[in-house]
Amino acid sequence: MKFSFSAEQDEFRGNLRRLLAERVPTKEVRRLMETAAGWEREGWRQLDGTLGLSAIAIPEEFGGYGFGFGELCIVLEEMGRALVPAPYLATSLAARAILHVGSAADRTALLPGIASGVTIATLASAEDAGNWEAEATTLTATSGGDGWRLDGHKSFVLDGHIADLILVLARAPGSAGAKGVSLFAVEAGAAGFTWQALAVMDPTRKLARLTFDGVAARLIGTAGEAAAPYRRTMTEAAVALANEMVGGAERLREDALAYAMMRMQFGRTIASFQSMKHKQADMLLEVELAKSAAYYAAAAIDEGDDDAEAVASLAKAGAADAYVQTAIHAIQIHGGIGFTWDNDTHLWFKRAKSSEVLFGDGQHHREIMMRNWAA
Repeated sequence: MKFSFSAEQDEFRGNLRRLLAERVPTKEVRRLMETAAGWEREGWRQLDGTLGLSAIAIPEEFGGYGFGFGELCIVLEEMGRALVPAPYLATSLAARAILHVGSAADRTALLPGIASGVTIATLASAEDAGNWEAEATTLTATSGGDGWRLDGHKSFVLDGHIADLILVLARAPGSAGAKGVSLFAVEAGAAGFTWQALAVMDPTRKLARLTFDGVAARLIGTAGEAAAPYRRTMTEAAVALANEMVGGAERLREDALAYAMMRMQFGRTIASFQSMKHKQADMLLEVELAKSAAYYAAAAIDEGDDDAEAVASLAKAGAADAYVQTAIHAIQIHGGIGFTWDNDTHLWFKRAKSSEVLFGDGQHHREIMMRNWAA
């Protein structure tokens, strides 16, 4: 197990942080979040292509760079820090699902487009109840002479309104539990496919509800055997989101400290007050603990550790708590201005609250963690 980043990883992080600061300042984030799409394809392609971000964790044989999951998490941490409105998390998770569920032919057909940045993809698994587990799937897939057809709904789909390719979890009619669950690929322009934008707390991350009415779909992998590899994908989703969250939490902590060191009251900076020092120390401790857990979980996935699922849930729950609490502290430190629209703190606060429940809240992940360690 590695507990530190290599010189190459640190250099990559530094280059990416400078690029995002230049290309996606908060002013640009505010502009994009006010649009219906929440992003611009051409602008994202230019940003993506500069460092080949979409190809980071895709094997070289499928057009990627062949780096590990840890490098993917570095990208997500820096994007969370900059609050980049882009479908990177959604596309990355779709690519992981293809790698875990798909056959060699599926990977060859679908991954090169994702690696090149041309294809925007997403993973549609949760339904209206908001349960992300495969066993909760009710959307049905029927096979006939003309191939597979999907009927039902998916909800809370990341960037579902802009994706070119949707990976859909569905089950055979009459099946129950994990049995009969399969993964399918659907093109955004398919007949019978429609989407509806959902009202969201975080305008920098759009969600959609998707409707499938006899939509033609391509089976990914083997029919009825997607539950186990999908579970592995969701373990990685928890770690990916945890790393994104600690990036945002660290940005909030740094901005709050910078403001406290600048704001003067009673002839001295408010950072010099004892109560403020306690708050800053609490923030530092919480963020550093969450970062350690997120990094550990990413390394556990790269190393193939047996306890990867448990530590993934630990990282997700810890990062969510730290992000929300840091956002609360940051608003309090900014005082009256911290509650205003003109101050940027609320943007990260909204991302913290939306990420807290995405892919399962803290209670859900603590239950997963305890089940794994009790087994």
